[in-house]
Amino acid sequence: MKQHLFPPLLEFMNDRAKEFDQISAERKVLLGQLSTYLSTKYQKAETPKLIVICTHNSRRSHMGQIWLSVAAEYLTLPHLESYSGGTEATAFNHRSVAALQKSGLEIRTENADSKNPVYQLSWKADMDAYRAFSKKFSDPPNPEQAFAAIMVCTEADEACPFVPGAEFRLALPFVDPKAFDDTDLEAEKYEERSRQIAREILFALKEAS
Repeated sequence: MKQHLFPPLLEFMNDRAKEFDQISAERKVLLGQLSTYLSTKYQKAETPKLIVICTHNSRRSHMGQIWLSVAAEYLTLPHLESYSGGTEATAFNHRSVAALQKSGLEIRTENADSKNPVYQLSWKADMDAYRAFSKKFSDPPNPEQAFAAIMVCTEADEACPFVPGAEFRLALPFVDPKAFDDTDLEAEKYEERSRQIAREILFALKEAS
């Protein structure tokens, strides 16, 4: 139940649920396609598997993956499996990690000195932490077939017009907060992007419920 979310995270999600009027009509059409896919899977009593994909699997794809899981928990939807990946592997960017922490997730680092650290993320007390790190979309533990591919950056969308094994593919680009790295607006823009992704994912999942 959503009451099991950490209190700061529950407050964060409550705020996002009040912001659906900020989503443009064009975006709602795209999100509606995701809602339809999820509804179809649930009606068949199947577990949806979704891989959120961007170029480097460092920023937007991780945010999308985490907010899919948190939104499903918040809405008490049936189980879904969310994953992330890139067209190449780099590292889960520490600025994205900080933005997610700011929203109320608990995050620990397994190997901070690594070039590609593994982070343990939790959104409620009674869960096994999710291990997040950068990987290609075709790498384990990501599914190899019967999944939805959610393309959250234009470059990955253009580079992968066909995603092997995907039964559903959706281009849902978000502006990359990387443009604000090492500026005074860095933290603000990463948090803004995290809020947008959370808001739109929550809208799509609510429409599917």
